[in-house]
Amino acid sequence: MLSGGHHDPHALLGAHSVRGGVELRVLRPHALSVTVLAKGLRTELNDDGDGLFSGVLPLRTTPDYRLLVTYEGHEDGFEVEDPYRFLPALGELDLHLIGEGRHEELWRALGAHPMTHQGVTGTRFTVWAPNARGVRVVGDFNFWDGSGFPMRSLGATGVWELFLPGIGDGALYKFEIMRPDGSYTQRADPMARRTEVPPANASIVTESHHEWGDQEWMARRGELPVHEAPLSVYEVHLPSWRPGLTYRQLAVQLPKYVKDLGFTHVEFMPVAEHPFGGSWGYQVTGFYAPTSRMGTPDDFRHLVDSLHRAGIGVLVDWVPAHFPRDDWALAEFDGRPLYEHSDPARAAHPDWGTLEFDYGRKEVRNFLVANATYWCEEFHIDGLRVDAVASMLYLDYSREDGEWSPNVHGGRENLDAVAFLQEMNATVYRRCPGVVTVAEESTAWNGVTRATHHVGDDGFGGLGFGLKWNMGWMHDSLGYVEHEPVHRKFHHNEMTFSMVYAYSENYVLPISHDEVVHGKRALVSKMPGDWWQQRANHRAYLGFMWAHPGKQLLFMGQEFAQGAEWSEGHGPDWWLLDPSYAAEPDHRGVRDLVRELNTVYGKAPALWQRDTVPEGFAWVDGGAWEDNVFAFLRFDKHGSPLLAVSNFSPVVRHGYRLGVPETVTAWAEVLNTDEERFGGSGVLNPDPMKAEQVESHGRRTSIAPTLPPLATVWFRPA
Repeated sequence: MLSGGHHDPHALLGAHSVRGGVELRVLRPHALSVTVLAKGLRTELNDDGDGLFSGVLPLRTTPDYRLLVTYEGHEDGFEVEDPYRFLPALGELDLHLIGEGRHEELWRALGAHPMTHQGVTGTRFTVWAPNARGVRVVGDFNFWDGSGFPMRSLGATGVWELFLPGIGDGALYKFEIMRPDGSYTQRADPMARRTEVPPANASIVTESHHEWGDQEWMARRGELPVHEAPLSVYEVHLPSWRPGLTYRQLAVQLPKYVKDLGFTHVEFMPVAEHPFGGSWGYQVTGFYAPTSRMGTPDDFRHLVDSLHRAGIGVLVDWVPAHFPRDDWALAEFDGRPLYEHSDPARAAHPDWGTLEFDYGRKEVRNFLVANATYWCEEFHIDGLRVDAVASMLYLDYSREDGEWSPNVHGGRENLDAVAFLQEMNATVYRRCPGVVTVAEESTAWNGVTRATHHVGDDGFGGLGFGLKWNMGWMHDSLGYVEHEPVHRKFHHNEMTFSMVYAYSENYVLPISHDEVVHGKRALVSKMPGDWWQQRANHRAYLGFMWAHPGKQLLFMGQEFAQGAEWSEGHGPDWWLLDPSYAAEPDHRGVRDLVRELNTVYGKAPALWQRDTVPEGFAWVDGGAWEDNVFAFLRFDKHGSPLLAVSNFSPVVRHGYRLGVPETVTAWAEVLNTDEERFGGSGVLNPDPMKAEQVESHGRRTSIAPTLPPLATVWFRPA
């Protein structure tokens, strides 16, 4: 016990009935004396050495007692409760569910929880460390010396527990673990719900006092299935959106900005605690703690609450694919591989120098599934965008022959990861109505957004996601617009190919942070030509994107055509919108267009009601490669159409005939990316156009609008 390697310190410490009375043993290293205080009783215990004090009280039953402990320089002493007089503060049902790997509210069982136990207030500390020989609690309340605070093992579950009276909200702590080889390691709590500001890494005892004000939002957020609802997402890296702002300051500025631009949702890059800011949150050490860089967990709740009250949904990037190797975090947590796979070849992530989770271990799977529901339930998050799904699904991901072993069927699929993702999605959708999960999955895995109980031709059930990022559309469409207009005709199919597989999954079209860093250039800077042409291409591309089947996501800074790549150090170049900057109207015009796109999009069910079914789309002309023109129709559930036409050439095309449905007698321009207020040349179709009985594109009626240069135009029935 003195070395920190005892599995049941409560059997030795505290009060125990013996022949002749009640034996009391106390472990208080460095104490000069320990006196037992009870009703009508004051007895000094014998000093047995090594910080142990004991005595036999001539009593038949154990009284409610406290301890008076004196130290050098504090001879008056400190009156404290004895942690070793308390029964376990974790119930049998919790332990059973943890042992089964089925505790869907794991965060309520493990970690540090302020509570009242046996009539005394304090904090229950619990941690899963099945390979440990012993575990002790260390913190600022015991000068980071855990020798007097050993925890007890609660049976075969691998859970260790200790209730510490008098410890409450704000206390710093870690777990000191004796490894199987007898060495020691101090670890942050894997279930910590609050942490120190990096680079400090202690866990912090916390309890929420936030009172939610988003009841109306929560009640109606699930009224429409997400794939049949408008979804326009503004992606944000919170620490750099406005560098230096706290969660509460962001709660004032961000909802106002996003609401003004008309986005339906924000998506936060990972907010779970991470030691290195340059990882942008994708190397997580505190899976249950919002990063403390900008405030407390309740401050983060306040931000989400403010967005909800402004009518804006909140998605958060979630990173269950890997974790970093920091020696105070999850890696070999209790001296042996625990959260990571026991096979070093399976554990090491080949791309990022991190460790992959062992999805086949039920407790690890439980840790992650509960974490997904935790963010949705505790922080009212409306959706999780799951990072790097492809790296989880394939055993040979970024591995050469000989560096991986096939599954039991001889295949390359990671069956454990498949089962985990299915369980996670099924659990989240069952527990959290209205929440959506979104997969960043870059391969052609079959059934990413198929229900888990629907088995495909490959023998696998669907993964159960609600939406999937369309990485193919992103790659192909950006490849097309990066070419000079004169060369685009040779790449025409890169803009049309997405419709070949458009209904294989429920898609989001992502222009994310990944596309505007590391030498890839900002969106406007990818475009060819001079500054006017770059902005025109940028606007035309956004118009095409918003009209294309699928939801859309745009990373911060791209909404006002920032020319420089994003940097987490200084965030968007807001100075471009300063009226004192000469080119400010150029950037404001693009932002005005994004506002208009979102406004018209939200009012046009044809652009979102039937995103995932073929009946919602029809080509008018997908083969006008010589003209760099794309024209298609979108339909709402009643069949009402919207016509979108993109001209990716720098010439005006007068009287460009397009076949249209005969049911519409006249068409009016509803959006034109070439409007002067957006920075365009002002080539418009100001008056409604009557449909003519002129056959075109296989249709009996047609219109002949003027197509502006490098622009997208939307028409609707007049």
